Amino acid sequence: MSFRVGIVGISGFGGGEAMRLIASHPSFELVYAAGEGSAGSRLVERFPGVPARLAELRIEPWDPEALPKLDVLFASLPTGMSETALARVPTDVKIVDIGGDHRYVAHWAYGLADVWPAQIAGRTRVANPGCFPAATLTALAPLLAERLIEPGNIVIDAKTGLSGAGRGGADSRFGYAETNENLVPYGLLEHVHMPEIAETIERLSGGSAAGLVFTPHLVPMTRGILVTIYGRGQATTSQCLDAARRFYAGRAFVRVTDRPPQTKWATGSNLAFVSYAADPARNLVIAMGVVDNLGKGAAGQAVQNANLICGLPETAGLDGAPIWP
Repeated sequence: MSFRVGIVGISGFGGGEAMRLIASHPSFELVYAAGEGSAGSRLVERFPGVPARLAELRIEPWDPEALPKLDVLFASLPTGMSETALARVPTDVKIVDIGGDHRYVAHWAYGLADVWPAQIAGRTRVANPGCFPAATLTALAPLLAERLIEPGNIVIDAKTGLSGAGRGGADSRFGYAETNENLVPYGLLEHVHMPEIAETIERLSGGSAAGLVFTPHLVPMTRGILVTIYGRGQATTSQCLDAARRFYAGRAFVRVTDRPPQTKWATGSNLAFVSYAADPARNLVIAMGVVDNLGKGAAGQAVQNANLICGLPETAGLDGAPIWP
């Protein structure tokens, strides 16, 4: 069965990655692309390597009331830009919102696909998690579900590649001279992903996440997120690893590893890698999570969510191995 698919925000990093995955998807046919600055261009002008069958597809001005017949719409818009517009999309069009406007909003499923697939399957409105929450919550979920750490004393140290900041136009903060050989903390105490991380911690644990600390950093690489998470608990390393292997048994995209994960393990894929180190004598548990911020952190998980809502195998279009080196 074929599904007619559209992407709004196709010129950004997330939208472009969604296009790359959909182009080789066995059941998705890309028939609509929309953007702002790129409207009027052919897809091949924006993405010279696009498959020939998509090369002449025109990028349309974004108008939710002028959509062609679609089964699924991927929205990859900056936070604050999708709430009003997506409310005008016909109800028979399934939506996966890669942006931040609908996370934990009524009538929208929170699309943490590897943790809550049953809550996503069959829904028509899904809010993709943010890139940092994708890495963080995948690592934390087994520990919280089995009460191996305290939910209220969690410190998250996160590193992301520059594409996690979005395409960003001409913002010089993300130019080569400013970012090369540099490490930059940002969004201290009030990062946009804090609320969804806290909410999910509370839902998984049944406790309060009031003591949550989250500090992200920009690293001079293109892709990848590594989160190192510090929690309080009496579990051993083996108990943490065993809990994760039980929690993710049969899940295609989560790899539990005995050694600390590296960002390059996930590059270009929808994989998430998690690992743990614990010292009960110090009441310390360290959780580590790695994803590609454009893969599992954005478009990869969006396609996984679309597979779930369309009744397709979760792995459809997502079986490719990571890029190495």
